Amino acid sequence: FAVSMRGVNQLLSRARLVRAGFTSVEPVLAGQAGILRSGKFAPTFVQLRGIQSSNVSSQAPLAAAVETGSVKQLKQELEAIVGASNVSSGESVILQHGQDEGPHAGKSPDIVVFPSSTEEVSQVCKICSKHNVPIIAYGTGTGLEGGISAVEGGVCVNVSKNMNKILEVHQEDFCAVVQPGITREMLNQEIRADGLWFPVDPGADASVCGMCATGASGTNAVRYGTMKENCLNLEVVLADGRIIHTAGIGCRPKKNSAGYNLTSLFLGSEGTLGIITAATVCLHAIPESVAAAVVGFPTVQNAVDTVVMTLQCSVPMARMELLDEVQMRACNEYSGLSYPETPHLFLEFHGSETEVGSQTETVREIAADNDGGEFQWAIQQEDRTKLWTARHRAYYADIALRPGCRSLTTDVCVPVSALPELVTATKADIDEHGLVGPMVGHVGDGNFHTMLLFDPADEEEFKKCKEVANKMARSAIALGGTCTGEHGVGQGKMMLLEEQFGKDGIDVMRQIKAALDPQQIMNPGKVFSRD
Repeated sequence: FAVSMRGVNQLLSRARLVRAGFTSVEPVLAGQAGILRSGKFAPTFVQLRGIQSSNVSSQAPLAAAVETGSVKQLKQELEAIVGASNVSSGESVILQHGQDEGPHAGKSPDIVVFPSSTEEVSQVCKICSKHNVPIIAYGTGTGLEGGISAVEGGVCVNVSKNMNKILEVHQEDFCAVVQPGITREMLNQEIRADGLWFPVDPGADASVCGMCATGASGTNAVRYGTMKENCLNLEVVLADGRIIHTAGIGCRPKKNSAGYNLTSLFLGSEGTLGIITAATVCLHAIPESVAAAVVGFPTVQNAVDTVVMTLQCSVPMARMELLDEVQMRACNEYSGLSYPETPHLFLEFHGSETEVGSQTETVREIAADNDGGEFQWAIQQEDRTKLWTARHRAYYADIALRPGCRSLTTDVCVPVSALPELVTATKADIDEHGLVGPMVGHVGDGNFHTMLLFDPADEEEFKKCKEVANKMARSAIALGGTCTGEHGVGQGKMMLLEEQFGKDGIDVMRQIKAALDPQQIMNPGKVFSRD
C-alpha cells in the first residue's frame, strides 16, 4: 500500500512533535467509543498506544488503533469485498486518515478501506451497518473543522484513491459527472480544451464530491455561486447500503420542482447522512477576457462601501477579495511586495474585452469616490498573476509571520452591509487578546476568514484563539449571518450551530438523520451532538 507524499510529510512532521508510550490498559465494552460499540463482538481488553502531541496541548491525543480480534474479523469481511490490498489498519495509514488540515486534534479510525466502485461502497456500508460500526468518508483531507476525525473509531472509507474518474462530460449541457477522487484542478485541466471550466474555488485542491459534502465555495462565489448552486445531482450511498440519486438516475436538468430537494439535503451534510460517490456539477464557459485589479483604502469601511456601490451598479464582478492591513503586511514580508499596509481590494473581471474594459473603468471611478489609492490593473496572465500574488500566498504569508506557529482558520458570513461592523469588532477583540490574526474576506458575498496564529505549545494562547473565533461567530449570527459560510461545522462549530438554529431547528436535523441513519453510524460526533 502506498501512502501519498502529502500524507507522509504530514505524518513525519507530526512525528517530530510527539512522544509515544503505552498509557493505559482499558476495557472496551459494548456501547463505548471505538469499533466495539455494537456488542456484536465480544468485550476485549486492549492496550491503547497513546500519542501525545505537543502540537496542540489543549486538545486530546491522537489515538492509534490497536488491532484486536474484533478488528481482524471485520477486516476479513471487508477484504472479501474490496480485496486485501485495499484494507489497512497500519499505523501510518490510520493516522493519515484521522487528521485534517485544521487545528482540531484528530482521532484515527480502526480500519481504512479503499473501494473501487459505488457497489463496493454499498457493500462496505452494509457490513458496517450489520456490526453497528461507525463509517467515516474520506476524500482529500483538506477540511478545517475536524470533519474526518474518527471520534468513535470505526471504518474510514477512502473514496478518492480508486474512484478517480470523470464519468461524463456534457459540453452542450455545461455539466459533468465526477467520482470522489476528482479534484477541482483535475476537472479543470480535463475540460479546458473544450472551452469550459468549473469555477468553485475554495483555495485547496479539494475533491469535488468533498466540496459537495461541506457546501464549499470560495473566491468566485460572488458571480458563479457556491457548490449549492453548481450541483445538479448526487449519487449517495446510505448507511444501510442503499444507493440513491438525489435528482433521479441520470437526471441533470437545470431546473427541478419534482418532489423534495434531496440534492440540497445532502449538500453540506458532511458525511453524516450518506457517502457521496458521484456528483453532477455545472460547468461554465471560459470567459473571453479576464482582467485583475488591486486598490488600497484608508479603512475597511471605504473598501466595503466600494463593494456595495459596485454591486448596486450591477457590475458582474467575478472576484472581490478584501485583505486587511495585517494581511497586507504579512504578504509584503513574505513575497517581497511593496503594497501600502492598509486594507486592499483584489478584484477580477470576466467577459468580452469591451465588457471588461467598461467594468474596470466603472469600478475605478467608484474606488476613487471612496478614497481609494492607486488603481493597478492588468489583462495579461503573467501580469494578473503578479497582481494577485499577495492573495494567492496569503495563508503561507500568515504562517511566516510567526515561524513555528499554527493557525486556527475560521470563517463567518454576514450581510455585506454588516461586514464593516463585524470586521472592526473582531479586530478589536484580536488586539484585546494580544493575538495576531490577519483577515481575508470574499467581501462580495459577506464571507470573511481570520487566521488566528498561536504557539502549538501554548495552551492558553490556543484557548484565546477559540474565544475570539467563537465570539466572532456569535456576533455574525446576531448580525443576521451564519457561523460558517464555507468551512462547514465538523466538530469545531457544533455548539455554535445549535445557537444559530435553536433547539427546534436542531431537533428537526436530528430527526432527518434518525430517518436516514437510525443506528447513528455515519460520521458520528459531527455537526450536532446525538442528544
